[in-house]
Amino acid sequence: MFDLLLPEHSGSPLYLQIYHLIHEQIRLGKVAAGTRLPSVRALQQQLLISKTPIETAYHMLVAEGYVINKPKSGFYVVDDPEFIQNVVASSPAWRIPLNHTVAGFHDRLPEEGMDWIDFNPTHMDGDSFPLQTWNKMLKEAAQPMAAQLGQYGDSRGEPGLRAAVSEYLAHSRGVLCSPEQVIIGSGMSYSIGILVKLLDGVRRVAFEEPGFDLVRNLLNGYGWETVPIPVKGQGLLVGELSKVPFHAVYVTPSHQFPTGSIMPYSQRVRLLAWAKTAGAYIIEDDYDGEFRYQGKPIPSLQGLDNEGRVIYIGTFSKTLSPALRINYMVVPPSLLHKLSKLHPDQLHAPSRLEQWALERFVREGHWYKHLRKTRNLYRKKHHHLIDLISIHLGKHVHITGLHAGLHLQLSIPRHGTAQELIQLAEKLQVKVYDFRSMWANPPAAPLPVVYLGFAGLPLSVMEEGILRLKKAWFGA
Repeated sequence: MFDLLLPEHSGSPLYLQIYHLIHEQIRLGKVAAGTRLPSVRALQQQLLISKTPIETAYHMLVAEGYVINKPKSGFYVVDDPEFIQNVVASSPAWRIPLNHTVAGFHDRLPEEGMDWIDFNPTHMDGDSFPLQTWNKMLKEAAQPMAAQLGQYGDSRGEPGLRAAVSEYLAHSRGVLCSPEQVIIGSGMSYSIGILVKLLDGVRRVAFEEPGFDLVRNLLNGYGWETVPIPVKGQGLLVGELSKVPFHAVYVTPSHQFPTGSIMPYSQRVRLLAWAKTAGAYIIEDDYDGEFRYQGKPIPSLQGLDNEGRVIYIGTFSKTLSPALRINYMVVPPSLLHKLSKLHPDQLHAPSRLEQWALERFVREGHWYKHLRKTRNLYRKKHHHLIDLISIHLGKHVHITGLHAGLHLQLSIPRHGTAQELIQLAEKLQVKVYDFRSMWANPPAAPLPVVYLGFAGLPLSVMEEGILRLKKAWFGA
């Protein structure tokens, strides 16, 4: 146990003061590896403040690896003496003694002393993963299936999980399918590989411009021609599809990647009508469709499809964890015959143990509870980041992609390029992204555009990140 003494006069928020005090004691070796930190309640009583800044400071320390949170036990300094020794050895000699913290100290930290703030659009909130429940599901799922541990499972995915996914999609995303139409996979690359085998007659596909470069590169690698179709405020321009014969189109209608636009109902109906007339397939990538923050959810394209023209792809990576590497693809009934013709060696479902655990996780209601929790968490982070941008950068930037997903697009009316803005941000240890690789033919943009993800950042860190961007880009 140790006492913390907050400075009497400081311009920094309480959570930053607490964070720096504990951070410095760990770095200076004054708190040993494995030490249990004071409970939030104890520190609240000691400092006579609310618990929110204490919890925020602790979660910042957890995110940076200095502290771990043991459920039902408390917060502990990481039990890694080598790590502590390394951070002590690398602790800069210029640091101001703790009892001499002054107003503006945080703002005047030299560049080499800062911690990186990464607005990475692919990062999720790792602390929200229900680790204790997941471990319980793994154990309970394996026991009744012990007799099958020596056998390979269904190469299309475990039947129980496919049924659970089918029911969930009908309930949550309006996707109508039987378990036989569901293929459990290990990520987008795997699903695209299967899709190419099922659509062996397809050679030209319309592709969103800008669009997800991983999928474009995969399709090109399989010999498909991807033709860029412009994306505007309402998603892909459906009218452009009639100008060239296409066998398929790839779209992200629920939250266009990367612009953030949402395809309205009328455009979805037009797209489905085009597919029917052209005899083409629609590849609907619903990578983060669970996260919508304004308005009523729009049904998936697959749920509106009466002709069997939509191939629907979703994932558990954005909602549960990228570490699981479990996704799913729903194929229309017309492709089931081709699916049955594929040799089992061409299909490789993920770990049976994890599939059994995930099925139980869904069946017992943990999935829906977790989904509500993460929706609320990401809605809070989404609104908080927008508020911070409006407060600190409002007159300097324009935000798009406001209503769904896990990242925002910023247009910045100033001279220079997105890459120059990224480099300026990096000088203050902030990472933002330009997604230029998402364009097949990058345009000469009238305004530089950058992208900020928010799911992986603690609420407390966001303001510091935006303040650094303001200083980096506008010198204020």
